[in-house]
Amino acid sequence: MYRFLLTRQWLITMLIALLLIPATIELGFWQLHRHETRVARNELIGKALTAAPVPFDTLSPTPGFAVPTDLTWHAVTATGQYDPAHEFVVRKRTDSNGTIGYFVVTPMKLSDGRGTVLVNRGWVASGDTATVYPSVPAAPTGEVTLTGRLRADETSSSWIKDRAGLPDRQFNLINTEQQAKETGATLLGGYLELAATNPAPADQPQLIPEPNHSDIGPHMAYAIQWWLFTTMIPVGVWILIRREVKDRAKEAGEAEVPLAAVPA
Repeated sequence: MYRFLLTRQWLITMLIALLLIPATIELGFWQLHRHETRVARNELIGKALTAAPVPFDTLSPTPGFAVPTDLTWHAVTATGQYDPAHEFVVRKRTDSNGTIGYFVVTPMKLSDGRGTVLVNRGWVASGDTATVYPSVPAAPTGEVTLTGRLRADETSSSWIKDRAGLPDRQFNLINTEQQAKETGATLLGGYLELAATNPAPADQPQLIPEPNHSDIGPHMAYAIQWWLFTTMIPVGVWILIRREVKDRAKEAGEAEVPLAAVPA
C-alpha cells in the first residue's frame, strides 16, 4: 500500500521535509537569540539612562579610550567651554521624522584641564547642496555645564562609509582619533550626546531623543511561528501520504468495477 513512498517523487518530498525540520528549528532559535539580545540591550540602556550622572572624564579618562558596551548610554556631565573653531558636521544623519541632515559636533575643553570632549549638540537640516556647510546655531559662549549620554566612537560599518574628499568640516563619523589628527587636540575617547545645557542657550540644534528601550520587537513571535511551522511539516507530509493512499485505493476500485460488470 505504501510502496509509492519509494518512488522518486516521494523520496524527494521526504528528503525536503527532513531538511526543513532542523532548518526551521534553527531559525526559531535564531529569532529567540535576537529577542534575548534585544531585551538585554533594552535593560542595559534603561539602567544607563536612569543612573546618576557622573563626570564624562571619570568614565572616559584617557585619549583613545574605547567605551565598553556596559558604559554606553550612561548619563554623564561635562563642564567647560566650547571650541567652535573646530566644530564640524556629520553627514547623512536623520532626525526623529527620518529627514536627512547633519549632526553638529563641537569640541568642549573641560574646566578641570583633563582634555577635550566631543559633544554631539544635535541635528540640523541640510543646506542648499551637499557641498554647502549647513546653517548651525552657534555654540554657547563662556563656561557651561552639559548633561548627556556617553557614546562610543563611530567606525566604518555596513551603514556608515568613511569616504574621503568631503567638503571642509564635513565628516562621515564621530571619531576622536580622526579628529585628534585633524585638530591636534587631546580628545578623550568616546563622545557626549547632548541632552541639556546649563545655562540653556537661546537657540540650539534639534536635540537627539533618547534611544527607544521599551520595544522588544517581533522576534519572539517569529520564533514561535518558525517552531509552529516545524510541527506542521510532519503533519503536512502525513496528510499528503493519506491523501495519496485514498486516491490510489479509489483508482484501484474504479478499475475493478468494469471487470465485475462483464457477464459470464
